[in-house]
Amino acid sequence: MPKTSTSKAFAAAFGILTASVIGSIVTMIILYETEIATMNPTPRPTLATTTMAPPPIMRLPTNLVPENYRIFLHLHLYSKIIEEVNVTTPNQTMLFTGNSTVHFYCAETTRSIYLHSRDLRVYDPLVKNENTKKNIEISNMKHHADESDFLEIQLTDKLEAGMNYSLFLAFKGQISQNLQALYLSTYNEGFPHSKDNTERFLASTHLQPTDARRLFPCFDEPEMKAVFDVSIIHRENMMALGNEAVADSGLIDNWEVTHFHPTPKMSTYLLAFTVSEFTPTPSEHDRVKIQIFARPEATDAGHTQYAANVTGKILMFYEKQFEISYLLKKLDQIALPDLSAVAMENWGLITYDEGVLLYEEGVSSQLHKETISYIVAHELAHQWFGNLVTMKWWSEIWLNEGFATYMSTLALDEVEPTFKVRDMYIMHELHGALEQDALASSHPLSVPQENIQSTSQIIEMFDVISYYKGALVLRMLADAVEQRVFDKGLKMYLSAFRHGNTDQDDLWGYIRKAVVDDGGHTDVAETMHTWTNQNGYPVITINTTTGEIDQKQFLFNSSLDSSFLWHIPIRVLSNTSGTSLVWLKTRSAVKDPFISKHGEWILANVNCTGYYRVNYNPDNWINLLSQLESNRNRIPVMNRGQLIDDAFHLARAKILDVTLALNTTWFLRDEKEYIPWESTVRNLEYFVLMFDRSEVYGPMQLYLRAQVKNLYSYFRNLTDNSEIPVDHSLQHNQITAIDVACSNGLQECIQRATWMFDDWMNGNDTNANSIHPNLRSVIYCQAVAAGGKKEWEFAWNKFQTSSKTSEKDQLRKALSCTKKIWLLSRYLDYTLDPEKIRLMDVTSTINYIATNVAGHGLAWNFIRAHWDYVSQGDGAKLIEGVTRRFSTQFELEELKDFATKSDLGAASGAVDQAIEQVKVNIQWVSENKDTVLEWFLSRTDDDI
Repeated sequence: MPKTSTSKAFAAAFGILTASVIGSIVTMIILYETEIATMNPTPRPTLATTTMAPPPIMRLPTNLVPENYRIFLHLHLYSKIIEEVNVTTPNQTMLFTGNSTVHFYCAETTRSIYLHSRDLRVYDPLVKNENTKKNIEISNMKHHADESDFLEIQLTDKLEAGMNYSLFLAFKGQISQNLQALYLSTYNEGFPHSKDNTERFLASTHLQPTDARRLFPCFDEPEMKAVFDVSIIHRENMMALGNEAVADSGLIDNWEVTHFHPTPKMSTYLLAFTVSEFTPTPSEHDRVKIQIFARPEATDAGHTQYAANVTGKILMFYEKQFEISYLLKKLDQIALPDLSAVAMENWGLITYDEGVLLYEEGVSSQLHKETISYIVAHELAHQWFGNLVTMKWWSEIWLNEGFATYMSTLALDEVEPTFKVRDMYIMHELHGALEQDALASSHPLSVPQENIQSTSQIIEMFDVISYYKGALVLRMLADAVEQRVFDKGLKMYLSAFRHGNTDQDDLWGYIRKAVVDDGGHTDVAETMHTWTNQNGYPVITINTTTGEIDQKQFLFNSSLDSSFLWHIPIRVLSNTSGTSLVWLKTRSAVKDPFISKHGEWILANVNCTGYYRVNYNPDNWINLLSQLESNRNRIPVMNRGQLIDDAFHLARAKILDVTLALNTTWFLRDEKEYIPWESTVRNLEYFVLMFDRSEVYGPMQLYLRAQVKNLYSYFRNLTDNSEIPVDHSLQHNQITAIDVACSNGLQECIQRATWMFDDWMNGNDTNANSIHPNLRSVIYCQAVAAGGKKEWEFAWNKFQTSSKTSEKDQLRKALSCTKKIWLLSRYLDYTLDPEKIRLMDVTSTINYIATNVAGHGLAWNFIRAHWDYVSQGDGAKLIEGVTRRFSTQFELEELKDFATKSDLGAASGAVDQAIEQVKVNIQWVSENKDTVLEWFLSRTDDDI
């Protein structure tokens, strides 16, 4: 069913009498009147509607401190279409009604109550002095018509400092169809397009960062923590899950009332509930009841079993690591068909996009287990970092997200040691953060609170800087002070601030205490402020002849000046000595560990523990490249990847010659490890984006074909490219080998991929797919790219009829690989129909199409024509993806024009960064095109 507009069938089948919704629900009347009766209500005042306000003050005053909420919510949603329902008013089933009482303490005398409310009709306000039990008369209630979302309640008498009060409010709202606040999700039970197939409906919440105010009026700021006592009234055939375990439930007039135990003290954005027909799978833990909920068909098929296997292990790892037990008695995780985020860490009820939580044996890639473990580990880490201890304001969201990202790699290594992928995930985070943070429009980890006020500004903070850079600077600090000392500091920090809110200096204080207790002298706050309060990062340049080392900010636009300095811990290695730690805290210095003799080499940032780039004098670069050619294993594998990444990015910033960067890829003919290959493919992807519409592209393909040939042959001989290696890193690299070989025209690869796809497409039973799940994504894409209408429509049909989440995701991506422009145009049109492409998948689908050079221009025209709809997903990621290939003045002017004429919302920062990046691209292409063409021509053989 459509989620952006309720269909006529939905309205007709689900519509119920207005009177029954508003006035005749017995349970709601009982609960509502019971609550009011205790307050001795005064006559209802005349209430103003919305009032226009001057430029808004975006933060709530701090004179009122919420302590607990008592919330009743009544959902009228059915779980499926009910043909017998009498229809008089459409869409009433999408209504929710409720009331709440918030108890609060008055810290400073006032005549007004400010709290948040948005998209709700709020009525029947009652204010009571809980000390005297007397009501306080209300003179007016108004909504502020600005971004503050303030609901202001004006009183005839003062609220006195030191006294306790309560505020009762009734409210009603609509269940959202755009994955915000309390929203509708749909799924199908039964085989698609068969008689037994039925569409089902569920309700779920997603309140981060500022959508609790769309569910009930509240003090919707992370520092205003409170206890939540929640009751949900819902259809009797459905089940409600909440943050806490069910305290009691019962039926009243065919409505089920589910009352949950009160939550711990927590922020509003962590409140959550779902109402569905989902079924559970248990996970083992000696104390906590852990369950994984999913569609009944998915549960019955065992698709939740892998998540169940790892969840208990990860939770116990964290309990041991932090020496603080998980506080609740239960932990539910639910795989939702629709979720705007990958996952959300709601305390006790973690919600996931089902594609990242379900593992479908025989359909999901073996590598999908990594994704499940990593994301579950991330969300479980939040139960401590974010839920138990929360940042004071969204301007330091990295204290939540950076820690969860940092801890997830540790947990993944612990619970799945055979995967051996921790280094791979760290490199993924490092490269993602360094790329974004090289733009002048990047932001510091810790931004002044006054700079982050509106919801759109808050949403923009949820980016790779907060997630990846946050994790990486924590890893750097742990390496510098030693892991055991860092861990001790974290334990003290969590213990000291449990149920509280913190800023970065609270963290640095406890790390510093652990350092001092261990006999160390590092000034943690002074050091870390250079990494958290400044945007960007340094490039250090080492002269191995003199031992001189200096630092400056690394920016793609090298013409910009920066006075930033960092305190940089540098792990250094040479071919004649072991690893040592050296600090650079000044602009430049001379250090003995950086001096080498003729023919020797120095390697800095060993194992990539630091968040910076490294440049060397020409002789040292030559010696390092010679080492890679003669015996690459002398250089740690992470640094083999990082040398490539540093060289290419230094060349993009005009610090290093582009030919030296290209020379770092020469040794790959004999490289089997994934990290160096991934680094090369990702960096040359920039060359592809810049040059695949020019004469450079042909010689570049010839070179890549030659480089990948040995790797492709290695996996062909090892697995016949139909099975997979045991080692996870090799599994990743097998996919890389096929992708690079086929994409760059290695006929043996293209023929193999086409044959495998044809065998499936033309077989007697198309449900019998012999392509290994690990290889399906790359084989599907390459076969669709090499094929035409027949292959595309077969893939589309399989996408529509498959009930397997993993299979649908692989096919959805493969459909974007066709070279037929008319098919790509059709596919873009499909993204406007939520019955074809779910709203949550629109952004990634369009970005897949934009990655294809044949779809690049189509995608850009399409998002400009349909911005209001497509930006409902992640508008920032959409801009980032669609503009990656922009490298002409014409494209820049079009982007600027779009920026001035469109309501960008939370994508405004992404557009600013895109404009900056396009300027860099234009200049880089102009300066390097001829040199790059000459280099590739000199290293290619037309017979390859």
